[in-house]
Amino acid sequence: MSEAWIIDACRSPRGIGKAGKGALASFHPQQLGATVLKAIAERNSIDTAAVDDIIWGTSSQRGDQSGDLGRMAALSAGYDVRSSGVTLDRFCGSGITAVNLAAATLMSGMEDLVIAGGTEMMSHYGQDGSQPSMFLDNGNLALRAIHPQPHQGVCADAIASLEGIDRQALDELALLSQQRADHAIRNGHFAKSLVPVYHSDGSLALDQEEFPRPETTLEGLSQLKASFAPVADYPLDEEGTTYRKLVQMKYPDLQIEHVHHAGNSSGVVDGAAALLLASPSYARSQGWKPRARVVAMANMGDSPTLMLNAPVPAARKVLAKAGLTVADIDLFEINEAFAVVAEKFIRDLKLDRDKVNVNGGAMALGHPIGATGSILIGTMLDELERRDLQRGLITMCAAGGMAPAIIIERL
Repeated sequence: MSEAWIIDACRSPRGIGKAGKGALASFHPQQLGATVLKAIAERNSIDTAAVDDIIWGTSSQRGDQSGDLGRMAALSAGYDVRSSGVTLDRFCGSGITAVNLAAATLMSGMEDLVIAGGTEMMSHYGQDGSQPSMFLDNGNLALRAIHPQPHQGVCADAIASLEGIDRQALDELALLSQQRADHAIRNGHFAKSLVPVYHSDGSLALDQEEFPRPETTLEGLSQLKASFAPVADYPLDEEGTTYRKLVQMKYPDLQIEHVHHAGNSSGVVDGAAALLLASPSYARSQGWKPRARVVAMANMGDSPTLMLNAPVPAARKVLAKAGLTVADIDLFEINEAFAVVAEKFIRDLKLDRDKVNVNGGAMALGHPIGATGSILIGTMLDELERRDLQRGLITMCAAGGMAPAIIIERL
């Protein structure tokens, strides 16, 4: 079996995902995707006619984000028409899955040059019929009877209640995320992968992260109102079904303590990312020096009712596939969908906190759903190089109770 080499990675800054407020909100998703696709091609002098496939992650494939965004973004970026494209949806895990599938096609020997990535413009949710996929289907009563799937924020609170993780611990992790992100930004840790976004008239739209709040304090976080108590009790139908009742269908004795809020949950943002992957033979033919190789990939399912608990078993599965242990991994990236996801990941795997999300995470930087996984892989690659380390593990929770995972190794 061949290897899959990562040649390069780039991404846009993350803009605040609110219509009329975020710097990227006026863009068409194809334009934002085209920005990173054009950058990855120019940075590496790619003959785009030779690109076998473009595998793209986008979660809410409605409205402007529908219609095979990966293919359309490539055409918008000026790629040769022979470079095909496909767009997939594994909810929040789409960006990792896009890279994993790209690597798999290379490792199988079926392809030689693949670009993977993703785009999500959360500022477009609710516009032109692009309603957010709520990570569940409450209208499917047959499925609900088997696997009730609540709102993801209610799931986060339910997990914290089951695990006995209090708000203080979650707020402390949220503050650390802001502090680390601020340090990374001020010291240029993201500079290698970050590409500016320009308007069609050539004026600059955004060249730096828009979401972080470096002024955050623990006291300020403690004063924020929990977000998901009203959501938990919102009636979903005429029978009075609520998200709280959906949780209690599986966990009848659980009393949910509401501990998550805007400060310890992931930020709503717009963003895009792209990674260039190649077979060793093709990379050598182009004179490309690989930055890393894909060591192992895994997918894992867990409880759809709790939704967010699959990253730990996914990490264990991908480690087993690679024949490695936690001690063999230098750095970890676990998406901060909610503080409890990262906190449970650290506790269950008994990780050194100084090796996890070292440049902050989605609580500080935001979580552009379908793009985040690809962003995290690029961030990991840059940080392994900056610290002269070898291996990184990246994983994240996804709706439906899933988690993809990947281990990369510097070359």
